[in-house]
Amino acid sequence: MSETKNKPAPLAYQNEPFLNSPDGRILRVLSEYIEPLARFRREQIQDTVVFFGSARFHSRSHAEQSLTNLQNNFQIPPDDQKRALAAVDMARYYEDARRLAYLLTEWSIQIPARRRRFVVTTGGGPGIMEAANLGAHEAGGKTIGLNINLPFEQFPNPYITPSLNFEFHYFFMRKFWFAYLAKALVIFPGGFGTMDELFEILTLAQTQKLAKRILVLVYGSEYWNRVINFSTMVDAGVISPEDLDLIKIVNSPEEGFEFLREGLTKYHLGAPPPKRVGEVVPEIAKTNP
Repeated sequence: MSETKNKPAPLAYQNEPFLNSPDGRILRVLSEYIEPLARFRREQIQDTVVFFGSARFHSRSHAEQSLTNLQNNFQIPPDDQKRALAAVDMARYYEDARRLAYLLTEWSIQIPARRRRFVVTTGGGPGIMEAANLGAHEAGGKTIGLNINLPFEQFPNPYITPSLNFEFHYFFMRKFWFAYLAKALVIFPGGFGTMDELFEILTLAQTQKLAKRILVLVYGSEYWNRVINFSTMVDAGVISPEDLDLIKIVNSPEEGFEFLREGLTKYHLGAPPPKRVGEVVPEIAKTNP
């Protein structure tokens, strides 16, 4: 009687049912740490500046064209027209994020360093994320997208450097990579996700859980002063007056760039920024605190 030979069992790391099971979850989590780490090392990424903001904003040309298309429809519902007009108004933030990312990248790629400094990073999707990736791309720098599977809105924009285009399953691992390499956050107008990222970093800074100084730039006082009343939080005693020093609110790409340039130089480069023609540069500490 002949014996029936068993087929070779699959190697554990090639066993897809196991890897996708609850028992394989720890391996999936570790993969979302180790695989990005390997790529960041290979691409010589030392640190990042992370842009957050609404995925629902469009470029000015796109928003204006959409409004024109609606206005050509004589039966346009009032609510649709209202939303289209708002989209044209909010498109300025898309253009400002693009400009700010361009200025930052144009400066950072000139920093003499063995590894790439202050690389523009986003959630990789549309809206403000696309604008920041586009600005960095136009300046000739590498740019990072940390995507995640979502039921709506989220898909990789075309301006991410292909080798730095990531896809995450776990929100907390994606958040880890947002914060781990970041030397600054740039917060444009946005919704729940934007506020989540802002307050998470502010909480870590407030409770001194960060091992480095992360600059927090909040863009657009007209929007944020209507959405969050920090003064009320101080008056109510839920935050301290000095907690407001953790953020800087700006209203132009140029103002935002100067804040980032000076702060990144002071805390992470250790030397004063180069002067521009006719520019007076304030004294900046030459060593990290």
